[in-house]
Amino acid sequence: MCPNREESDAMPDRAPQPVDRLLPTDEARDLLTLVRDIAQREVAPRAAEEEEAGRFPRELFTLLSESGLLGLPYDSEYGGGDQPYEVYLQVLEELARARLTVALGVSVHTLATYPLAAYGTKEQHAEHLPAMLGGGLLGGYCLSEPSSGSDAASLRTRAVRDGDDWVIDGTKAWITHGGVADFYTVMARTGGEGARGISAFLVPSGAEGLGAAAPEKKMGMKGSPTAQVHFDGVRVPDARRIGEEGQGFAIALSALDGGRLGIAACAIGVAQAALDEAVGYATERRQFGRPIADFQGLRFMLADMATQIEAGRALYLTAARLRDAGRPFGRQAAMAKLHCTDTAMRVTTDAVQILGGYGYTADFPAERYMREAKVLQIVEGTNQIQRMVIARHLAGPETR
Repeated sequence: MCPNREESDAMPDRAPQPVDRLLPTDEARDLLTLVRDIAQREVAPRAAEEEEAGRFPRELFTLLSESGLLGLPYDSEYGGGDQPYEVYLQVLEELARARLTVALGVSVHTLATYPLAAYGTKEQHAEHLPAMLGGGLLGGYCLSEPSSGSDAASLRTRAVRDGDDWVIDGTKAWITHGGVADFYTVMARTGGEGARGISAFLVPSGAEGLGAAAPEKKMGMKGSPTAQVHFDGVRVPDARRIGEEGQGFAIALSALDGGRLGIAACAIGVAQAALDEAVGYATERRQFGRPIADFQGLRFMLADMATQIEAGRALYLTAARLRDAGRPFGRQAAMAKLHCTDTAMRVTTDAVQILGGYGYTADFPAERYMREAKVLQIVEGTNQIQRMVIARHLAGPETR
């Protein structure tokens, strides 16, 4: 099936070329330089081995926290980076280019932090945000359940008031960082059925009655634990309720708009990594006496891959700039998540094809990129849900 391994082993490693970025400040340029250095020096060299072993790189998240990269879009008063979303998302892209487990972990931590940062009181900010943004903590976001995924408003996890506390019972599913997170932002039902009966809580991982199942066995992102999280009489003080009673679903949707942009940026990072691999292989691999990159069929594939990536990058940055300007961006966030993750799937598949037999082996990262790209079409709302969101902005709600 494959050419001989000796020829493969002779192909030199090529350092990825920096993406040409239009950044708003010198500080942002310095930040991206720092991130590229960390990604190339600390993240990328270990990615293949640790993903194959299913090893979660907690020490990398400690390094990112110490480097100020776990709180970039949040207030510097509490340890954040005061960076606009357009800069934060490009940081995610650079991390995803090196290893998706790390970039997605930063995105999920940012998502889990958002409800408290955006809806918490000043007292809650002062008590919790410094550790969440720069104190080495890692968060998980608990919305989905075994029987409520896309229909999140039908969730069954319940929080019952008991004096100054709430007692939470139920199970959350598909939780990134399940079992390794230090805190969970949890949506639970405190009232009647439907969206208006849901509230949000900040739950420490060490709370009595909180536990996680064994991680799911996944086709990709094996280094990122995804697990059910169980709440069995977990007692949480009312001081850890985020926002008003019944406001939890609105908070969750607001968080997901930003989270979708994080997934879009991660997708472009994976796609860029796959393009880098394909270009490097095509320019070094020789057949019929010349590099295979000389053949028009492959040249056109590479051109299409690069064009799709640039289009996706422009789309997520446009949505981010709307967010930074305080303007509505939900429709553009859904479009970015849809387009960028579909692009990642197409580009990684094409990268495997360009590498031929080698692309199907674990000796090259192309097959890992393809397996990882698939999950990005599912998380933070499937791409079918994104189409529904976009259509509602265009034509209004569905008639019943």
